[in-house]
Amino acid sequence: MSVSSVAAVENPLVAIATSTRQAARTLASLSTEQKNEAIEAIAQALTAAAPDIVAANALDLQAAVEDNLAKPLYERLKLDAMKLQGAIKGVRDVAQLPDPAGAVQIHRELDDGLVLKRIACPLGVLGIIFESRPDAVMQISTLAVKSGNGVILKGGREAVRSCQALVKAIRQGLTNAGVDPNAVQLLTTREETRAMLALDNYVDLIIPRGSNAFVRFVQENTRIPVLGHADGVCHLYVDAAADLEKTVNIAVDAKVGYPSACNAIETLLVHRDIAPRALPVLASALQQAGVKLLGDEATRQVLTDIQAATEDDWSTEYSDLILAIRVVDSVDGAIDHINTYGSRHTDAIATEDQATAAQFMAQVDAAGVYHNCSTRFADGFRYGFGAEVGISTQKMPPRGPVGLEGLVTYKYQVVGNGHVVATYSGENARPFTHRDLS
Repeated sequence: MSVSSVAAVENPLVAIATSTRQAARTLASLSTEQKNEAIEAIAQALTAAAPDIVAANALDLQAAVEDNLAKPLYERLKLDAMKLQGAIKGVRDVAQLPDPAGAVQIHRELDDGLVLKRIACPLGVLGIIFESRPDAVMQISTLAVKSGNGVILKGGREAVRSCQALVKAIRQGLTNAGVDPNAVQLLTTREETRAMLALDNYVDLIIPRGSNAFVRFVQENTRIPVLGHADGVCHLYVDAAADLEKTVNIAVDAKVGYPSACNAIETLLVHRDIAPRALPVLASALQQAGVKLLGDEATRQVLTDIQAATEDDWSTEYSDLILAIRVVDSVDGAIDHINTYGSRHTDAIATEDQATAAQFMAQVDAAGVYHNCSTRFADGFRYGFGAEVGISTQKMPPRGPVGLEGLVTYKYQVVGNGHVVATYSGENARPFTHRDLS
């Protein structure tokens, strides 16, 4: 019995991962046109299965109510006919994106007849673990196909019926296109999550999507590289030179539009000089939208009817209609607060002072730093990526919303004609030409 066969007996997920890797190798060899045809076939299969998918989601939603699923997770779980239709459009949009695999990033002559290329290539097998959000199944599966990767999906228990219906349709679409359906696999139990995290010889990248506690659990329990963010503690700083009308619209959009999103603001920082004028206007608009406000002592001197914020509130991701407010003395104070309590996700400044904005954008340590616009623009679709596999707050790339470019690595190819290193060393060493080619 081979080593891989023994491993498969000891861990059944090895067999799944092995078949996914084999399918990924075939997928990686397809032309861009063939991959796009597979994506269109997936879109058609999802459309045909739409009634079954919506019905499955309705059962998940019913069970979620019975299980008292947290409100933010319940909202992410919803996949009605309209949302599904939009997601299928998103599937087709991925086919229109440039194919990242096979791109020649470096083409260089090292010497006459000795040529170096750096070529983008798929990672191999992706492990995607997510809570709720069954629409992530469509986004990530399509991005995986486009980039030539296999994918093993593990949805939350609350979304199991929706995920099963979606993956069934996606695999049918791949089959219809003549592509090995094992390129997309679905796991359904918690035990399988832990087992997948141990497959460091078979899975090349783990992408967790869910709560900060969930992402931290993944990060702390695997040796596989992890792309993700544990927290979405985003800020809006209202500078002394802010235009209040603009600022109110930005604050309401960034907090109220989708409070459970990781790019919604959780803390509002206000310059002391503008606080007496700005806080009542901001509070009125936010409270009318149903936002509960918490404030530091300086904020509560102006907004006397709000609850006091605690130290923990500055680092809390509420994912709800709750917002902590702090008054700061300067842009430096805002930057210090953000770099101390923030999660390096997305932070914004509202100001008409270009120098202050430039300082804020240069010194805030975050994947996204915005001037006079909502943090809710931190999204792969809004960036023109077609869709995203997740958002990364790590320092090393990829960072921020990650689309197709985050699903490829690269390899160096060197072609010669009997060339040897000895020629280029020693007393009579031949020099390299190092000439970039078109």
